[in-house]
Amino acid sequence: MPEKKLIVLGDGPDMKAIKQLATPNIEILGHLPSNDMLNYISKARAFVFAAEEDFGIAPVEAQACGTPVICLGKGGCRETIIDKETGLFFYEQTASAIIEAVTSFEKLVFNYERIRKNAERFSQNVFEEKFAHFVDKIT
Repeated sequence: MPEKKLIVLGDGPDMKAIKQLATPNIEILGHLPSNDMLNYISKARAFVFAAEEDFGIAPVEAQACGTPVICLGKGGCRETIIDKETGLFFYEQTASAIIEAVTSFEKLVFNYERIRKNAERFSQNVFEEKFAHFVDKIT
């Protein structure tokens, strides 16, 4: 998708290989301080997350910025993203699946306040309230 701009945030063991694959429309920033990273995410049209994780805090952080998430529809994303409401799922870790998801994403309209509100389900306050309620219930 050479007409699309992709900014890669963060790093990992494959960073060297990823940098070698980058084309002119891909900017690889690597690790950034949290404030800088959140600044990029809050201005993005979408946050693409192709990993399968048990929870995955990054997609929740993106939603807290009001940014919709295009993600692998497995693992924790199935619990934190509402398909076609706070983001969009793809189901294979392939370039063609991501391209299809991005194309579908561009036809959707998102409510950015609704996206941000969805992230609040995973806030520290909500966790503490639910945990206290659970403890009260079993004691």
